[in-house]
Amino acid sequence: MTVLVSAPALHVCSGRPTVTTEPPTSQFLTVAEVADQMRVSKMTVYRLVHSGELPAVRVGKSFRVPQQALTEYLASAFYDADQISS
Repeated sequence: MTVLVSAPALHVCSGRPTVTTEPPTSQFLTVAEVADQMRVSKMTVYRLVHSGELPAVRVGKSFRVPQQALTEYLASAFYDADQISS
């Protein structure tokens, strides 16, 4: 499995090349990155992965979560409090 990360881009402005470091645009996130984005512990992310609620890819001994899977999981986790009936 290949983890794609963007490299520094080379731009030519005013005839002189300049190197800009753009934020990495990776397709896969580590468990720690997912935990940071969700504001939960790494153990919570591992539970979601092991239960099958959050898709992940095993790379060696670690997991990588596709960015799209995290986006979809978070989108499906939202609920409208007005729609909850007692």
